[in-house]
Parts: sequence; C-alpha cells; structure tokens
Amino acid sequence: MNQQLFEKVDDYISNLVAPEDTVLQETIQSLDDASMPQISVTPVQGKFLQLMLLTCKAKRVLELGTLGGYSTIWMARALPADGKVITVEFDPHHAQIASKNIAKAGLSDRIDLRIGKAMDVLNELIAVGEETFDFIFIDADKPPYTEYFELALQLSHPGTMIICDNVIREGQVLDKNSNDEKVRGVQRFNQMLADNPKVTATIMQTVGAKEYDGMAIAIVN
Repeated sequence: MNQQLFEKVDDYISNLVAPEDTVLQETIQSLDDASMPQISVTPVQGKFLQLMLLTCKAKRVLELGTLGGYSTIWMARALPADGKVITVEFDPHHAQIASKNIAKAGLSDRIDLRIGKAMDVLNELIAVGEETFDFIFIDADKPPYTEYFELALQLSHPGTMIICDNVIREGQVLDKNSNDEKVRGVQRFNQMLADNPKVTATIMQTVGAKEYDGMAIAIVN
C-alpha cells in the first residue's frame, strides 16, 4: 500500500460519486494562481461533508477556515434554499479569492464570509446571541482546536454535528514528545474530545490524495 495507490483510488471514488464541475475545478486552480496552499478538502471529502449535512438536515452551518472557498461551496450546495453558511477566514487575501469563487458558484446569498481571527469571530457570535448551528466544520489553525471546539459548543444545540479535520497528522499524534505545535494542538484536542461529556464522538483515519490524516466527528448530546 502506498500513496500512489491511495491517490488512484481517491480519483476512482471521486469520478464515480463526487465529480467536480467547472466551478470546483476553477476554485482549486485559483489557489495556484493566487500562490495559496493546496490544502482544501478532496472532492470525496467535500461529498462526505455534503452527506453529513443532509444526515443532520442542516440549515445553518459554521465553518472555520475558508481558504479558497472549496469546502464552503460543497457544503452550501447541500443546503435548502433558506440555508446559510457563515465561514471565517483569517487571511484577507484568501478571503478575497474565496469571495470571487463563491460568487462564481452563484452562492453569495447563501454564504456569509467573515474576515478575522476565528477566536474573535466565535466570541462575537456568542456575544450577539447568534442562532445555533446545525453543523460546524473546523479546519483552521491547529494549536487552538480545543478552544475552537469549546466555543463551538456554545453555538450548538443537541444534535449539532461538529467535524474537525487534520487530527491525525500522518500518525504524528502518537509521538508524545513532538515539538510540532500543530501536532501538540491536535493531541490536546483529541484528549479533550475523549473526555468531553457534552458530545458523543469518534475519530476516523483518512487516506487519499491528501495523504494520511483523520477527521474527528462529534454529535452534541
């Protein structure tokens, strides 16, 4: 088993059940054009997010980490006509590219793009009494994942699904002596998740075009 095989199987699954249309392809291309990192979810993962939204009949979605808007578009497309995504991006340049991609997808009326630190935006949403979300996708900077999750819980209701990406880090989470702040961040997060009585959760390992990682999936009790 090797990375080349994982990528071929990922392409096979994507072509079968998660084909990209022109908008999604151009969104990925826009990252290269703007010298942005190619760290979006894969098409198969985008379709997975759609299925999870449908599973919990989501109308209101919160996303931390917009990048170029690729995952945002996948999720917004799974929402009913009165659905809404609030997506948060720290980097203004990334947000500018994402806004163009969202407009090209015809989803500007369904996606509310906020620019700023995720922690600040979360606290603002809580402070103004924002309506709770049905689905929350956390795919932002890793060191404060625990804090993001705990704030996200304040914006949740029983049954809210919270998915957090990149929590296995190619198996580096097994290294108790890691000095990588991203690894240490998700180690702390994973332990918090295991100990948290407010959610029922698991972690799924993922392989594919984006190499070896994992997603945490939690349902608020």
